[in-house]
Amino acid sequence: MTKKKYSRIMLKLSGEMLGGEDKGGINTKAIELVAGEIAMLHKEGIEVSVVIGGGNIFRGSQAASFGMERASADYMGMLATCINGLALQAVLENQHQIHTRVMTAIHMPELAEPYIRRKAVKHLGSKRVVIFAGGTGNPLFTTDTAASLRAQEIGAEIILKATKVDGIYDKDPEINQDAKRYDELSYLDVISRKLQVMDATAITMCMEADLPIMVFKLGEQGSVLAALEDSSLGTIVS
Repeated sequence: MTKKKYSRIMLKLSGEMLGGEDKGGINTKAIELVAGEIAMLHKEGIEVSVVIGGGNIFRGSQAASFGMERASADYMGMLATCINGLALQAVLENQHQIHTRVMTAIHMPELAEPYIRRKAVKHLGSKRVVIFAGGTGNPLFTTDTAASLRAQEIGAEIILKATKVDGIYDKDPEINQDAKRYDELSYLDVISRKLQVMDATAITMCMEADLPIMVFKLGEQGSVLAALEDSSLGTIVS
């Protein structure tokens, strides 16, 4: 077994990570890659929880273009996270035979379990992967905030934020060739420099709980486990 520093983690995925090359919807290769990464962590005995976004299906900000009220739009975005969560559950269970529970902040018992903290902790202790969908259940809060909240509630030791770049940069590395990558940052550095990592509420919550965040690139197979074992593969916020 791989020597590991963490026994319980929170994996934060944007909805776009499931969109893959399609840029929208759920891409088969993309969701299989994500499920394979989670399966690898599970095999190593790491308790895995996941918060997933819904941007590949719908973003609340999109609704502004046709005049929808913000709260209603955000609820639509929460429903999109539930679709992603159920899809990821299906791949984990059907292809990897990993017992998985989707827990939602919005009551929909025909589809998933309602979120109850003690039950979520029990699932993790029983070696089930737990996917938290529906954000916090409240409009105007992002899934980054949901990840920070749930991570603290279940006692996760680190938040792993999967992105398309290998860490946090001072500017967009896909546009600026001279962009500088940070190896480590403090929570206050992220807030004061307005670095687009997680929203300010999520960062502040992690700071108050002293919960580290690692931003890394979800690329080839094994990238999540490699990032856990070698922090130089991403940026640590602590």
